[in-house]
Amino acid sequence: MIDLTSLAVTALAFFVVAVSPGPANISNAAIAMSYGRKTSLIYGMGLSCGLVFWGLIAASGMGAVLQSSLYVLMVLKVLGGLYLLWLAWQSGRSALHSDAANVSVPTKGKWFWRGLILNLSNPKSVIAWMAALSVGLGPDDGLLSVAAATLICIVAGFLNNFLYSMLFSVGGMMAGYRKCRRWIDGVVAGLFAVAGLGLIRSAFTR
Repeated sequence: MIDLTSLAVTALAFFVVAVSPGPANISNAAIAMSYGRKTSLIYGMGLSCGLVFWGLIAASGMGAVLQSSLYVLMVLKVLGGLYLLWLAWQSGRSALHSDAANVSVPTKGKWFWRGLILNLSNPKSVIAWMAALSVGLGPDDGLLSVAAATLICIVAGFLNNFLYSMLFSVGGMMAGYRKCRRWIDGVVAGLFAVAGLGLIRSAFTR
């Protein structure tokens, strides 16, 4: 039976990772500001499809983990937690720097394929997927739970790119981001730290 609470926790964990400022999100925001909402939505669709690819890779691995050993899942949770803490460190360090983030605007091109290639070229996405899936899945969960968690994470990924396209296509949003960047990075660092510590704790309590 699928645990809806676990699904919600997994979706939230993935969304926190997905929504944090990074190359994909920053480029999508820049495209939305420079070329408009429609172009950004097409680019975001490419980004989302790239995430789906790595999500399927991660889900197949997670299914094997759940069927093999409780201790393997425990190790995976610890590694996922450490990865989230590393992201917290990166965001925190960024928040301490006063220099504005450099935002490069890609030149015109085939937007869907640009977004797709950008996320396909980032195999670290598998680690993010595995970390998020580890949050809500336990050793008693079956392949149906893995499939449901993967699907809801895919929806969260599409939602993230949609929101970036919609919000940053509004005038003045990029300037607002540059102004509030340190605060945003600080909040993101806190969220990553809480999620990472919680994931490591769950490895030893379940």
